[in-house]
Amino acid sequence: MTNMMVEASLSQTVELGSRILRVNHAGEQGAICIYTGQLLVTRLTAPPLCTELEAFREDERQHKQIFQNELLVRGVRRCRSYWLCAAGGFVLGVVTGLFGRRAIAATTLAVERTVLRHLAWQIGVLRDKDLAAVVAIEAIIADEREHHDLSADAAQGRNILLRVLIAVVSLSTEAVIWLGMRM
Repeated sequence: MTNMMVEASLSQTVELGSRILRVNHAGEQGAICIYTGQLLVTRLTAPPLCTELEAFREDERQHKQIFQNELLVRGVRRCRSYWLCAAGGFVLGVVTGLFGRRAIAATTLAVERTVLRHLAWQIGVLRDKDLAAVVAIEAIIADEREHHDLSADAAQGRNILLRVLIAVVSLSTEAVIWLGMRM
């Protein structure tokens, strides 16, 4: 392989890493807004949930900052889907907040399950090619897994409406990720 081919391949991988980081950054903004919407409602309807939701939101703020820092180092602007993630996340948060603890947990479960699958794929694609992107992605996995696991316990049950909610939120999360990667 010539040096030009190696450089072109490396450039494409770094570009993919930057695109992934942009989408992850937008996704973290969406997660912040989901929790903000849920908190708006649960402060009135289920105050005991607020502590957990605030902790989750703080984790997402830290994750967003990790991706923001890496975007700044790369000189890459945020994803065009950033505000779509924010607005959609807030609406999703308010609506699911109105339906209570199990709907909130089901939403977190669906989002985190989808996100964890994407993070694993991202690491596999970028490993040995874009170490800085992999380090940023790996920095958030433990928190995302904790959110998933805590929510899985609270969302248990055979309620058909919860299963429908999980499916809709999972598909919506996939769609936003897909769209973000193409914007």
